[in-house]
Amino acid sequence: MKNLKIATAQFENKSGDKSYNLSVIEKLSQKASLKGCDVISFHECSITGYTFARNLSKEQMLDLAELIPNGESTQKLIEIAKKNNIVILAGLFEKDKNDNLFKAYVCVDKNGLVAKYRKLHPFINPYLTPGNEYCIFEIDGWKCGILIYDNNIIENVRATKLLGADIIFMPHVTMCTPSTRPGAGFVSPQLWENRETDPTPLRLEFDGMKGRDWLMKWLPARAYDNAIYAIFSNPIGMDDDQLKNGCSMIIDPFGDIVAECRSFEDSFATAILTPEKCVKAGGSRYIKARRPVLYKNIIGQDHQSEQNVVWLNIDEKS
Repeated sequence: MKNLKIATAQFENKSGDKSYNLSVIEKLSQKASLKGCDVISFHECSITGYTFARNLSKEQMLDLAELIPNGESTQKLIEIAKKNNIVILAGLFEKDKNDNLFKAYVCVDKNGLVAKYRKLHPFINPYLTPGNEYCIFEIDGWKCGILIYDNNIIENVRATKLLGADIIFMPHVTMCTPSTRPGAGFVSPQLWENRETDPTPLRLEFDGMKGRDWLMKWLPARAYDNAIYAIFSNPIGMDDDQLKNGCSMIIDPFGDIVAECRSFEDSFATAILTPEKCVKAGGSRYIKARRPVLYKNIIGQDHQSEQNVVWLNIDEKS
């Protein structure tokens, strides 16, 4: 298994403007390819926009959603991947032939669709159907997985690792929203408008408990505990009426940040992934030392999910 150079990107998407968003994806993919990247990863719903969908009817969602892989957006991604000889991961709303709606995330290369994942815990719109399976696929010999908000539920990360993944792509639209956790809340759009003339207040908000400080409470742990590379992607700027703070980053199996976007611009950060780290990291030993007989019946016991009760409220996303 060879070293792999991956880019994680962030940009300010436009709600419902797939042509514009795909043009940014194309621009950043081209730049990443010229820098020698094998892969570039974008945030969830990077093709369609995200937060605005909380107000859409089922008919509007069906108009926005596409079939995969034959829809225009997936085909455009494949075209971009082929033109630039780079693997691309990006997100959009999907519909199937029976008009079921999903939050989807796809991986494509120059030959076509490599993988499709459906978010297990969707909540931005009541008409979305949860996915019902994990997704494992290969990029240049590396086994990879995808989890969106789903990586907040720790069992999903461990399950994806146990299925063989050494890289988990974690596309999000997150941070800077109200929550029960201390210090959470919206960040004023006015600070974004003044980012060029007065960047310090914006950076303080983005890096504080509304943003990056919260991310640091759990994201490195997911990588460390499971000896994986976590490829976190998140938008920067306004997503509908909510400001997002980017912080797209790559975390290695030791839980260390090895690359991070720190610009307010559309950008990406790159890191070289080495297979040796996945073996040397402590999480690799911990997984081998597990004693499932002690807890398999505890972890697998039935319970009543609160997904439909809590997660349809956009203000509770954290």
